[in-house]
Amino acid sequence: MQHFKMLINGAWTEAADGRRLDSMDPFTGEVWATIPRAGAADVEAAVDAAARALKAPAWREIAPSARAALMRKLADLIPPHAEMLADMETSDNGKLLSSTRGEVMALVKTFNYFAGLADKIEGIVAPAEFPGTLAYAQYEPIGVVAVIAPWNSPLLIAANKIANALAAGCTVVVKPSEFTSASTLAFARLFEEAGFPPGVVNVVTGTGPETGEALVTHPAVAKIQFTGGTETGRRINTMAASSFKRVVLELGGKSPNVVFDDCDLDAAIKGAILGIFTSSGQSCISGSRLLVQRNIHDRFVARLVEATRDVQLGDPRSASTQIGPISTAPQFHRIVSMLEQAQTEGAEAAMGGKAAANGLQFIEPTILINVHNDMTIAREEIFGPVLSVIPFEDEADAVRIANDTNYGLAAGVWTLDMARAFRMIKAIEAGTVWINTYRILSSTMPSTGYKESGLGSENGQRNIFNFLKPKSIYLNHGSRVSVPFLPESG
Repeated sequence: MQHFKMLINGAWTEAADGRRLDSMDPFTGEVWATIPRAGAADVEAAVDAAARALKAPAWREIAPSARAALMRKLADLIPPHAEMLADMETSDNGKLLSSTRGEVMALVKTFNYFAGLADKIEGIVAPAEFPGTLAYAQYEPIGVVAVIAPWNSPLLIAANKIANALAAGCTVVVKPSEFTSASTLAFARLFEEAGFPPGVVNVVTGTGPETGEALVTHPAVAKIQFTGGTETGRRINTMAASSFKRVVLELGGKSPNVVFDDCDLDAAIKGAILGIFTSSGQSCISGSRLLVQRNIHDRFVARLVEATRDVQLGDPRSASTQIGPISTAPQFHRIVSMLEQAQTEGAEAAMGGKAAANGLQFIEPTILINVHNDMTIAREEIFGPVLSVIPFEDEADAVRIANDTNYGLAAGVWTLDMARAFRMIKAIEAGTVWINTYRILSSTMPSTGYKESGLGSENGQRNIFNFLKPKSIYLNHGSRVSVPFLPESG
């Protein structure tokens, strides 16, 4: 049993009222750790620490190259701690240890990439429009950034947002999911070791309605970076609007993975499996709607079922396990309910279709056929290892079905016709489109969601300016100031 504390102003602390939350291992069903349950007073302390650190000379006056050096030092500290961090994350959310290892090591590239941007922030000098006046603009950190991370890839997603903010010179208060806080708290120790000043990075833990809302509504928070469910994002956006906070929301998805009859069938089969069963389907970019051209539908589904029939469920720490448990009990029960509803509405399970018979939080890898795009299973994000197969007639029909959703986070297209591929790229309403691949992501590329899949964008070289505010300066280097209604003097 491990007992974690929060990081506020460089000190490790309990919640002010001493309350704690249990963290449960979704594979064993046992509590393995506890975390503080922060209240409004704790959030106040964390935001105040971040606001003071923002103005303190130790951070405000640090050279951009020195800020970059701190981030690179942090990146260097990750590999020696990677196994510990990955193991904690697997204990918290049940993701395969092989996956959490990869996600932790990806942070090295993330912090090094954004460190490279820290000293590339340049202002502008405007053309001289007024005689004797120099007009220029400089960029300053927007302020305190609130980072609210989900439970499916807690450290990867939180660290990505933190790196963006630090590169711009902002300070941060992080609230991980109450289900998966351990790895973020453990990772926060590396900021101390790297030499970041106290208060630059703070971590508070607790529930969304209590800790999260106190953070979102705090007047000293300038920007909110949130990844999570669409309804929660909608509420955050509403709360933040009253105080004109900047908000970036990465929300849900119901991504279409479109398979044309001229595709490389072997590659498309792998792409369909990769798109839905990775991370037990608990990913906002999961390709949960598989659109297959009707003339290859039956053959494709048969091959897909055969390829996934022997997928191994089990201990996420075992090298032989391919699908781990559902991370939280509420999500597990939601998936079971949605599967029952789908089959009531007429969907048929070509494979799986229910909870696994092991008494734990496992869902059988499921492939549903006879699915129509107006069914609930095709409309709502399921966040589990459940694939809905929908046939389409031709390219126009594929585009119609793909875009017939409230979401627009990602999409995949499988075709060897590059003219068709480029037409689909233009026609599909999604922030990310993969052609003959799926799920590859990079901090160097912008990430955004269309429609109800998000607001604003993350990552990429230009994104650093979303953490900055411009200040325009007009400097009179002449000797005369003209006032229209006063006579000119000597």
